[in-house]
Amino acid sequence: MAERNEPHPDKSGDVNDETALGQAAAKSKDGAGKAGETGNHRATEFRKPIWLRMFGHDLTAPFVLLFLSLALFVPGQWTVPPLDRDEPRFTQATKQMLETDNYVDIRFQDEPRYKKPVGIYWLQAAAVKLTGHGADAPLWTYRLPSIVGAILSALASFWMARAFMGPAGALLVGGFVAMAIIVGVEARLAKTDAMLFATIVMAQGALARIWLKDRRERLWGLSFLFWTSLAAGVLIKGPVSLMVVGFTVAGLMLFGRKAAWFKAASPILGFVWLILLISPWFIAIWVATDGTFFTEAIGRDLLGKVGQGQEGHGAPPLTHLGAMLGTFWPLPAFFLIAVPLIYRERKSPLMLFAAAWFFPSWIVFELVATKLPHYTLPVLPALALAVSAAMVEGAGLDTDKWLRRIGALLLAAPPVGLAFASFVGPVALGIWPSPPGAVIMVIGAVLSVFAAGKLLRGPSINAFAGTIATAICVAIGFWGFVGPSLKPIWVSPRLVAALDTVPGCADHDNRHVVTAGFHEPSFIFLEGTGTRIVSPKGAAEFLSAPEGESASDCRVALVESREEPAFLAAAKELGLVPEVRKRVDGLNINGGDDIDIALYQRAEIGSGTDNGNDEQQ
Repeated sequence: MAERNEPHPDKSGDVNDETALGQAAAKSKDGAGKAGETGNHRATEFRKPIWLRMFGHDLTAPFVLLFLSLALFVPGQWTVPPLDRDEPRFTQATKQMLETDNYVDIRFQDEPRYKKPVGIYWLQAAAVKLTGHGADAPLWTYRLPSIVGAILSALASFWMARAFMGPAGALLVGGFVAMAIIVGVEARLAKTDAMLFATIVMAQGALARIWLKDRRERLWGLSFLFWTSLAAGVLIKGPVSLMVVGFTVAGLMLFGRKAAWFKAASPILGFVWLILLISPWFIAIWVATDGTFFTEAIGRDLLGKVGQGQEGHGAPPLTHLGAMLGTFWPLPAFFLIAVPLIYRERKSPLMLFAAAWFFPSWIVFELVATKLPHYTLPVLPALALAVSAAMVEGAGLDTDKWLRRIGALLLAAPPVGLAFASFVGPVALGIWPSPPGAVIMVIGAVLSVFAAGKLLRGPSINAFAGTIATAICVAIGFWGFVGPSLKPIWVSPRLVAALDTVPGCADHDNRHVVTAGFHEPSFIFLEGTGTRIVSPKGAAEFLSAPEGESASDCRVALVESREEPAFLAAAKELGLVPEVRKRVDGLNINGGDDIDIALYQRAEIGSGTDNGNDEQQ
């Protein structure tokens, strides 16, 4: 196996040689000198792009990644409504923490939400308070930890890669992480995965340096970062970070056939530190729930996902491999171009680390019954590390034509497909496409075709700048314009807006709402914790409340059309005469069903009846 000697490290321990692959391999014990000569020879066969020579430095690269991340992640933060169902479940639970000042128990309305630990809820609550808001804060404040986590992930990927290569190559790693479609999605969802991702990458960056140094003495600073990052990951999403990082440690020990290097991580003291960090809340939740949290979180949520596909998300093995072609875009296209060089340098320390990070966790994700696209997010930087190292060594100079063609197709297909969807999707929903969104998406598609053309000839690194431009256009076009313009799918905010127009209901504090047949968490979050989910009969009984309870307050029952016959029958039995004040129709993205929701009040409340559809409310 290759020795773990760093080629030309600086005082910080980071590598300053962009041909780290070849030179590291040249130092191996098993005759990999030829690979080193190949790497150095290839590195001289092309000139790095001028933008990489300008910005590929330790002082400039982090700022480039910061600005790139902002360009990719900010569009849509204020304009995309809560996306059912996971995001509003998290935000509503945080909202109730702020309303009750109970930061131990986790609840969605009256139901316990014992699926994930408390970390993300604390971060969201802190973001709300730091921005000067209360429980009724706008959604973007709850999303702040996610966008911060996504930005940190890109920057931490750069820092992790600096253990193996110079700043120019590490800049590519951070760029691939920032551009990945799945990272952009998670940056806009107020839930666990973006911040969990950041903690894993930081832990892996510390682990890489501990492994490469191969010393017996304690590396206290790196050890502190390593174990603290793991503890943060556990508080955010339980054992996921321990699994990914633990498999990496085990893989490195297996590849090197020794484990002494891990003593530098202070495993005993570090583990004690981890327990000290996570135990206060775990003890508190044990006491508060009499152990129910652990029964639900481990017995049902975690083990349930392993054994069977939960909530209709079961899929066969290798599903993630296919999904990564889209979720990791644009990385898979560049990976295909880099395959020959990655294989040739497979015994270098960088490739060994990437393999130990990627393969064990990926295999587990494929074997777990429940499969969601974001599950493989923690292994994204491992692939980016291998591909970027190959790119700075000239990947693509001698790649077969058929690999180039497939890579070009993988690069151009998603942006072109999304541009096409930006026209077809709105038309299918019965609305006009967003003019600025459609134009920007088309520009992105054209840029992707030009970038794909670069992959067909010369080194693949020449296609990177065009890919960045494509990713920015897609982010601005889709998240900034196309997505928010799809009004028919954003039913919950339209319902809240419709309630504001009901006579006597403009004052939110005096508004009491029940809903029958429409149970999306986004509506609960937007309308308020007091919103009740009831049966059709319950909706009729709600409107039939004694006069004293309804005289001063607005009372509205939302009834989906499939529940209206039962509601009207129950109302008739109660002697209630309900009137429709407004109707809101649309498409429920969870299941794809058309929905038509009527806003009912008692006939004697308000004046006038609006039986028309309010399609764009």
